Amino acid sequence: MTTTTSPASPSTEGVAEPAVKGMWAWTALRLLLGWSFLWAFLDKMFGLGFSTCRSPDSSAIDFVCSGAMVKGGSPTFGFLTFATEASHTGFLFDWMAPSAPDAINFADVLFMGALLGLGIALMAGVFTRLAGIGGAALMLFMFLAASVFPENNPVNDSHIVEMVVLLGIAWVGAGPFSLHAVLHKRQ
Repeated sequence: MTTTTSPASPSTEGVAEPAVKGMWAWTALRLLLGWSFLWAFLDKMFGLGFSTCRSPDSSAIDFVCSGAMVKGGSPTFGFLTFATEASHTGFLFDWMAPSAPDAINFADVLFMGALLGLGIALMAGVFTRLAGIGGAALMLFMFLAASVFPENNPVNDSHIVEMVVLLGIAWVGAGPFSLHAVLHKRQ
């Protein structure tokens, strides 16, 4: 008795069928988180009016205002100055805080590099394991700086959820819908 099997595609060879079917969810999460990091970089760099350069009183947008990094604004000043005030561990990160909203320091450059690198890597599907682990570390530090014993939930907040998702992405890899898969398919 002979059985006929169809040849496995290169991207799914050796992978259990349920894992292949579930890869769409990991791919969607990878793209969504990648866009979140990339958008945060773009908004903080150029002041596009979502969390940067929006008037708190009128919600008016002042594109490329003095808060944009290209105009000398610090992308970490607000978070490290105000979001860490009520934290039980925020004092551990005080040394990173810029002295003023227009004082760019090493933490600003490092943070913006991390946002850009994570955004591009996750969106393109390259270096996803490194990006997943690096992004999880960033989320852990942001949780420790601001959210230990969060206001709305005593156990969990979005930084922890994102950290777990990023570790999941690091575990499963980029998947078939990525630049990584396209490059390896040609070899």
